[in-house]
Amino acid sequence: MKLKAIITSLLETDMYKFSMGQAIFHQFPSYMTNWDFKCRNKDVFFTKEMVEEIQEQIKAYCSLHFTEDELDYLKGIEWIKRNYVDFLRLWHPRYEEFSIKHTEDGCGLSIETSGTWTNTSFYEIPTLAIVNEVYFRMTHDYDTLFKSFCEKADKKVVALVDGTFKLGAFSEFGLRRRLSGEAQELVIKKIVQAEKESGFKDSTFVGTSNVYLAKKLGIKPVGTMAHEYVQCVGQGNRKHNPAYSNWYMLESWINEYGVLNGIALTDTIGTDAFCKDFRKTYATLFSGVRHDSGDPYKWGEKMIAHYESLGIDPKSKTLLFSDSLDFEKASALYEYFKDKAKVAFGIGTFIANDTCVPALNIVMKVTECNYGPVAKLSDVEGKNMCKDPAYIDYLKRAIQWRLDHAEM
Repeated sequence: MKLKAIITSLLETDMYKFSMGQAIFHQFPSYMTNWDFKCRNKDVFFTKEMVEEIQEQIKAYCSLHFTEDELDYLKGIEWIKRNYVDFLRLWHPRYEEFSIKHTEDGCGLSIETSGTWTNTSFYEIPTLAIVNEVYFRMTHDYDTLFKSFCEKADKKVVALVDGTFKLGAFSEFGLRRRLSGEAQELVIKKIVQAEKESGFKDSTFVGTSNVYLAKKLGIKPVGTMAHEYVQCVGQGNRKHNPAYSNWYMLESWINEYGVLNGIALTDTIGTDAFCKDFRKTYATLFSGVRHDSGDPYKWGEKMIAHYESLGIDPKSKTLLFSDSLDFEKASALYEYFKDKAKVAFGIGTFIANDTCVPALNIVMKVTECNYGPVAKLSDVEGKNMCKDPAYIDYLKRAIQWRLDHAEM
């Protein structure tokens, strides 16, 4: 089964790949990274034919270059600098940095990438989008899935219009696990059109993380940073104490962006460790913080208390929730926090891949930086990822010692 090209533009990635990418290009151009694919679903298996199709799709992706029209769009974004755009004019993906294999164990699919961080960071999102779409097109009747997707999308839009769900500000974050490119574009169009024609009650659609669709549809591209940035900046330099990963991340981000800092991600090595470093200067300069693991209510209260301890009004800051949300969960969080802080949501799979069959839970994470392990230790164990148990033990002990003994 031969499919059409799934990724047709290098803009078809999440916005935070450009915000991180610019900082990587300017500050860490020599950093080397390895990435690994993981499917968390226990009942999913990729056949040899599917893996071969994924290989061909990745080859097609690696043939792409940025067009001048795309580069002009990026130049129009306030914080993107001209020399980074000039770098992107020369940049393109390299298939030689991918290892894509069919295996008889696990989910049947092994994907690894290795190379400079400036390159490999860009590979994550298109790879996941390709894997996801290949899987659903080759294992199910796609027309049936797409029909159910459209029916569910229509119900979601009606619920926004009639006020069944009140979300405050929300964005679409579904590129990496979308059903397909046409499905993601269709649902965003439905949301934008309904808001324009009928309006939403207590909900505002802010934009999408998909830069290609943001450009095409004339909406805002959204996104600041991912766990990879904290991992590589904080742990990739072996001279750093990894318990201070967030401090190194925050410092480098402000060096790059000054007062245009966006939303800080809190849970790469646990939110308690993040709060140690999220002191008044950083908390003032960043517009808010993002939740991606653990109990969202406990996290929200913790961050509100932290802002208050710094003398900062939490109502001036944004709590952005992005962990496995649907409209019901988001609406409940909005009602709970709306009078305590600004509230926003990044909603992915529920918008971009809600069909009559379960969605995939796939990730691609950086596991090594500068030839040594790095780890993500979220606020829940199930989202941790590292190939070296000894390094996880070391990192946990370093963090715990700092929390127990260090003033700073």
